[in-house]
Amino acid sequence: MKVVAALEPRTTAEVVDAVRSHDRLVVRGGCTKPALSTATDSAVAVDIAGLTGIVEYDPNEFTVTALAGTRVSEVTGLLAANGQYLPFDPPFVAAGATLGGSVASGLSGPNRYRFGGVRDFIIGVRLVDGRGDEVRGGGKVVKNAAGFDLPKLMVGSMGRLGIMTEITFKVFPAPKAWRTLTVAMQGIDDALETIMRLGSLPLDLEAVELTPTATLNVRIGGLEETLEARIQRLERAIGRGDGRALSGDVEQAFWKELREFRWLPDEHKLVKVPVTPTRVTPLHERLDRAGATVRYGVGANVAWVAWPGEMQELDRLLSALELPGLVLIGPPESPRIGHVAGRSFAARIKSVLDPARRFSEV
Repeated sequence: MKVVAALEPRTTAEVVDAVRSHDRLVVRGGCTKPALSTATDSAVAVDIAGLTGIVEYDPNEFTVTALAGTRVSEVTGLLAANGQYLPFDPPFVAAGATLGGSVASGLSGPNRYRFGGVRDFIIGVRLVDGRGDEVRGGGKVVKNAAGFDLPKLMVGSMGRLGIMTEITFKVFPAPKAWRTLTVAMQGIDDALETIMRLGSLPLDLEAVELTPTATLNVRIGGLEETLEARIQRLERAIGRGDGRALSGDVEQAFWKELREFRWLPDEHKLVKVPVTPTRVTPLHERLDRAGATVRYGVGANVAWVAWPGEMQELDRLLSALELPGLVLIGPPESPRIGHVAGRSFAARIKSVLDPARRFSEV
């Protein structure tokens, strides 16, 4: 894997010049997901980490606009000072994730369970396409009817369609306090049945995660004086009275460990696998036999797999189950493994935004 040069643009004009002056490019930001930001052929790396700064933020409008290389931590800190947050809960914040990287990877954290992922909160984007032209989609207001939804198209694009330079998100008021109930279930099937049952109840859950071994972790947020009664109601809904309630710094640290993937064992690859609760059991059985460590997030709708072996083996495993995988930490040669759908649609979009195929394929 060889990147022959590195560019560090600090303005949109410099990004335009970088695109127009080079035939092969790979985009990178905080490098927190290296499998997605390393070229698989000789290419010029365009490092947008210097393209930083808050462009516009009015707490009363519930939107924030910033340059794409801005660290997520800078934005979340600014929002927190005004009692607001990004509900899609971007991962790798402490590790240095950028706004552009968070959108390009399409990753969201545990708290996306209630309000949705990054796709539900991006409302505007500016980018430089494969021709070196500046393109703008969406706007800076929550209610936007600007035609083709280019911002959502950039979610999960992994730098293959263009270089984002500016991004606008809608934001929400943050809960005043948090509480988490953690319960050891009788097995994974028991936990999955409980997860599906909780999803049908009016409990306003912020996050639902399943961690080894069959431990159910459910997060709620709101006014401090209401949380104890809500935890008791949650215990009754789960049907177990032996749960442990987390609060304060302990509760915050628990979710930070999950969001930052600090549980990932050394020398393991990290792969995101979209799944559904009904498909978890066969996947879990095969991963367990292979010695993988896995955590199921967003109500068992995503598997975070810590893979100890060769990537080809996991590729075959996922293909057999007709499940896709996205390699975040590991070999960059083929970030997409397993069953990959939608290739023809992606190719048509790329032919429009990057007809010369300047941006590396992933």
